Amino acid sequence: MDPVSKALWYIESHFSEPLSLDSVASVADVSRFHLSRAFSASVGQSVSAYIRGRRLTEAARKLVQGAPDILSLALDAGYGSHEAFSRAFKIQFGMTPEAVRDRAHLSDLKLVEPMRMMQKPISPIKPIRFEDSGALMFAGVNRRYQSSTMAGIPSQWQSFQPHIGHLPEQKGDDAFGICHNFDEESGFDYMCAIEVEGSCDLPKGLSFLRVAPARYAVFQHVGHVASIGATMQQIWNGWLPDSGHRAADAPLFERYNFNFDPATGNGGFEIWIALAP
Repeated sequence: MDPVSKALWYIESHFSEPLSLDSVASVADVSRFHLSRAFSASVGQSVSAYIRGRRLTEAARKLVQGAPDILSLALDAGYGSHEAFSRAFKIQFGMTPEAVRDRAHLSDLKLVEPMRMMQKPISPIKPIRFEDSGALMFAGVNRRYQSSTMAGIPSQWQSFQPHIGHLPEQKGDDAFGICHNFDEESGFDYMCAIEVEGSCDLPKGLSFLRVAPARYAVFQHVGHVASIGATMQQIWNGWLPDSGHRAADAPLFERYNFNFDPATGNGGFEIWIALAP
């Protein structure tokens, strides 16, 4: 069973117990970093967001059945107070617990139902090579994303495109999309970048990112850039758990060379995953 399926089973079967990213990752037999990336690629949200959504959904069901004690529901859902529960409930559903109980139905609420994953086999994928890299210096446009806001990445590339080929000390002709600074809610920084020789004066809005030396498994993504999620799922839920390797808690990046056509999104590119020693 792949790590995400293990995690989903554990979450559903230990619903009323304290759950953390570390405890779920331990059961899935991968690192917290690995599970965070695999879960987000497969489910579209973080482990904690899924757990929170599932618990609030079950609380909403009890409310429409007339549960009188909201504090008890709050405690069962892992909240220490009525106020904290109500705040999270309203963020999740756009209504207070009292309002849902009064109207006595779940229509129009964005419920988070149990997910059954990996009903179809994952298409196999293997690295095209392994690469040992020294320290790398990048310069580019950096923005913060959640899994729900990743649709903004293409426009970020559009804003960076005029800088490619025009920055001081540019090294090579390849462009890079670098994911880094991950958090437990599947938030991350994404940098549209080029490699540079060293520090230099940058135009306003650009910044540097130094990536430490690492060993990488390098994969080839074929097809349109919009289908990158399927390739990431193959890597995190297919090859990596069975490979004997463990992912390093480090930046991962896409490498675009002359084969990639930014006008159409076709041509393919490489995905570099840092491996733990």
